[in-house]
Amino acid sequence: MTHDPQLYPADRIVRAQKAAADAGLDALLVSPGPDLRYLTGYEAQPLERLTCLVAPAYSAPFLVVPLLERPAAEVSPAGALELEIIGWQETDDPYALVASRLPSGIRRIGLDNHMWAEKVLAFRDAFPGAEQALAGDALAGLRIRKSEAEVRALNEAATAIDAVHLSMGQWLRAGRTEREVGKDIADAIIGAGHATVDFVIVASGPNGASPHAEVSDRVIQPGDPVVVDIGGTMPSGYCSDSTRNYCVGEPPEEYLRAYGVLLAAQTAQTQSVVPGMTAEQLDAIGRDLIAGEGYGDYFIHRTGHGIGLDTHEEPYIVAGSQRVLEPGMAFSVEPGIYLPGKYGARIEDIVVCTETGGERLNVTSRELRILA
Repeated sequence: MTHDPQLYPADRIVRAQKAAADAGLDALLVSPGPDLRYLTGYEAQPLERLTCLVAPAYSAPFLVVPLLERPAAEVSPAGALELEIIGWQETDDPYALVASRLPSGIRRIGLDNHMWAEKVLAFRDAFPGAEQALAGDALAGLRIRKSEAEVRALNEAATAIDAVHLSMGQWLRAGRTEREVGKDIADAIIGAGHATVDFVIVASGPNGASPHAEVSDRVIQPGDPVVVDIGGTMPSGYCSDSTRNYCVGEPPEEYLRAYGVLLAAQTAQTQSVVPGMTAEQLDAIGRDLIAGEGYGDYFIHRTGHGIGLDTHEEPYIVAGSQRVLEPGMAFSVEPGIYLPGKYGARIEDIVVCTETGGERLNVTSRELRILA
């Protein structure tokens, strides 16, 4: 857990309160998860007991925690904020406690997007006259533009996951199962400095045609192309995500042609990032190139997603999105080509939009890596 004041600055709650007011919300109620960590630095455990940051639009915020969790909250970065931390006893009703501390006449409250349904319904009962809305609609505008400290944290995460890809030859070879390789990769993700492993995709041969294939007991065969998509969360709370492609022995000619098209598309997209373009325009750069080479029907997902304290967050790089890219936005660029029953390929880098263009945080080679 980090106490870096630059990564979790004290003014975030104030900015969130202003965003709530601008969105017509009387208060934000934020339970454990990325929004709470973003606002306070507190990585609270998601428990059946209520932990909740209460941020009224026009009065002092406070943090409600189970009494047994208050010591952990106080030693977290939240303890360094000018924030009242209220512990509730096992026999208390924490939802009534929150309602009693808020100004009367609450009409519209924003609940964080990942709040458990049982807590949403309990707050509905505690505020029977209030409309419930998504806090994420107000908070997304804050989280979508990363500070310099956040970009440094994402760069640290990218460097760590790059180190795992550079070592892939130690584990990925014919005769091993995807599951065996995946376990070694997961151990290496922790070894590279991550606090947790979020996902490991080792999709060999025909499994590579499924973008989110789970590791299986399939034995990797000579000549198999293999998609390796891996990511984790660093102690800072910020995430990594990178996909590279390998082949165990000589790859099929058809695969090499498709891979060349994919590499050209992903390179063109990462080189084209510039503030002022829309997410849809960036998506189209790669999609049009892939379609022009006859693989349009095999690029079956969006180009990318934002990344930060969540692996997937705003902005989404997808057709139809008029979201304008701005400096500080961080997102994946990951076009793919998937040939059903045969194989697939995806190349993924995390890119940060800067004042002058795009900066790739993942810097390992994007070329197909052939392993003996």
